[in-house]
Amino acid sequence: MTNRYLEDSFAPVSEEFTLTDLEVTGAIPEYLDGRYLRNGPNPIGEIDPELYHWFIGDGMVHGMRLRDGKAQWYRNRWVRSPHAARMLGETPSYRHFGISGMGANTNVVGHAGKTLALVEGGVATFELTDELDTVGPCDFDGTITGGYTAHPKRDPETGELHAVSYNLYRGNTVQYSVIGVDGRARRTVDIEVTGSPMMHDFSLTERHVVFYDLPVTFDSRQAAEMTVPRGLRLPARLLLSALIGRVRIPDPISARTPSGMSADRRFPYSWNARYPARVGVMPRDGGSADVRWFDVEPCYVFHPMNAYDDGDTVVLDVIRHPKMFDTDHLGPNEGPPTLDRWTVDLADGKVRESRIDDRAQEFPRVDERLVGKRHRYGYAPAVGEGTAGAGTLLKHDFVGGDSQARSFGVEKALGEFVFHPSAPDAAEDDGVLMGYVYDRPTDRSELAILDARTLDQIAAVKLPHRVPAGFHGNWVPTPVG
Repeated sequence: MTNRYLEDSFAPVSEEFTLTDLEVTGAIPEYLDGRYLRNGPNPIGEIDPELYHWFIGDGMVHGMRLRDGKAQWYRNRWVRSPHAARMLGETPSYRHFGISGMGANTNVVGHAGKTLALVEGGVATFELTDELDTVGPCDFDGTITGGYTAHPKRDPETGELHAVSYNLYRGNTVQYSVIGVDGRARRTVDIEVTGSPMMHDFSLTERHVVFYDLPVTFDSRQAAEMTVPRGLRLPARLLLSALIGRVRIPDPISARTPSGMSADRRFPYSWNARYPARVGVMPRDGGSADVRWFDVEPCYVFHPMNAYDDGDTVVLDVIRHPKMFDTDHLGPNEGPPTLDRWTVDLADGKVRESRIDDRAQEFPRVDERLVGKRHRYGYAPAVGEGTAGAGTLLKHDFVGGDSQARSFGVEKALGEFVFHPSAPDAAEDDGVLMGYVYDRPTDRSELAILDARTLDQIAAVKLPHRVPAGFHGNWVPTPVG
């Protein structure tokens, strides 16, 4: 059997590189002083293609250091989870915590002077050095237990990280947290939900936190096949079904769960047609009792683009999948993901759903200075093999009501593109977009740097190898002073 998440642009690389003599075309803007970092799965060792799910490969962070108009270095490093370290013949020097030995493979951010590799579902966050070597697990100085999320939102006014984290051991709750600029949680709130959903992301506005309680939930059958001998799977499934979504399992049980989840294990979340689809809106200073829930049409949202308050409404721009992990349990492949707008009317208690763009797209981003505020522009690569938009980056104008499309060519594969302004007070699209572009004929990737206003290419940093298709990244500026 073949597996698309082990081939073509997804195929893992087998080496860690440190490159300093990098070929650059065009001119890298002088104002770029920092690191472009991106995380993604890169499984180590023999993989069973029948079982491998894109979301559970070993984490690998790719970094590019830009300064003075030059690309000073490129590095790629596996996040040294217990499993990755063992597979690489190394012994971790840290004490591990979290529900599995899988490494953080989903996002990478800079916060409180640290570089953090992120993942979700109760798996540990890992701190990295500036050069991307693994320091060890991070629990924010003991202020966050039970794992974190891969999708925090940075408040552009305060610099704090807001997050909603799920974990099958939390029972029927998710946790809203606020991490201060000192790297410690100043607030954590448990929010009651319908059961045990895969709450991949959330939205933040200036006044509200928005929860996506949607019908992809913990699957006891999949989980039993992951961790339990065949003869014990039925009672294990019955026990898990009785516990998950009803009671909180104490941390000591979490600590004793099997570790070392490798990349050939089943993914324990599936589409659940019996689970209600709804969004919750909570005041930022509220608690579980303050959440107002609103029904939406059944679907799944991995990634909102942005959200903002507009009088008595909350506007949510989201990438909507019609289903998820229903017939395909190896990755997101259940119909085209479209850009939709959900307007939550707090006065009449309803959600108005409308379609903005029906082209398949994912990994949406906006200017991070406008997180939680009204935005004009949003960016997303087109997705889907063999589609008319393959190799295309989309720029949406929510004021002008139109979009631009930049085609790199049908033999190209694009990842997420991140915006960085030309100056702190620059206009919303005055700056650059950065993202990896994979060229199939040469089996090589480059970091493309585009003019965000026109989508024209300004520069490209060429690599002699492939950067496998991955998930999320960020521009981490060099600290001032």
